[in-house]
Amino acid sequence: MQEASRRSNQDRTSRTQAALIAAARKLFIEKGYTETGTPELVAEAGVTRGALYHHFADKQALFRAVIEAENAAVAAEIEEATPAKLKPIEALASGGEAFLAAMSLPGRTRLMLIEAPAVLGREAMDAIDAAHGGRTLREGIAAAIEADMLQAVPVEAAALLLSAAYERAALSIAAGADLAQWRALIRIVLDGLRRSNR
Repeated sequence: MQEASRRSNQDRTSRTQAALIAAARKLFIEKGYTETGTPELVAEAGVTRGALYHHFADKQALFRAVIEAENAAVAAEIEEATPAKLKPIEALASGGEAFLAAMSLPGRTRLMLIEAPAVLGREAMDAIDAAHGGRTLREGIAAAIEADMLQAVPVEAAALLLSAAYERAALSIAAGADLAQWRALIRIVLDGLRRSNR
């Protein structure tokens, strides 16, 4: 009986948190962080203000949960696009293209690349990225170096450089730039890092 009650409470907690995160994502995309008030958030989620503060310390904590969920979703799409059967160098390229595809979800680029650094700060964003998309990129670079398909570049520095290129591409594409052109350009950059004849 006690176990069933605990499970029921956990389910209720999960549902409430999911409702708040979904509502917050929608409103933060539509209006931005600053223009979104907590009364709107709880109304959109269909919960009380007390429920919001029970699960999240404040609006910024809820925003961080949204950003972590978005980063996890992008990382999952990258991992799905890079099955183990791919050669490491191809997995690296496919992962980058999967990032650009994942960022094409309406509002995601604004949320993750414009709003999030402004609200959470660069240090927090680097930590979130390191656990998700940044992790997949570091792993991809390391695997390609280990397979002798990529020059022996410093993994962390290469990840930061490529991450900046992918983020800049995502921002440009969201503003109307040509996706195919950016994909081709990033392929050229990756080709420049390849080992000769690999």
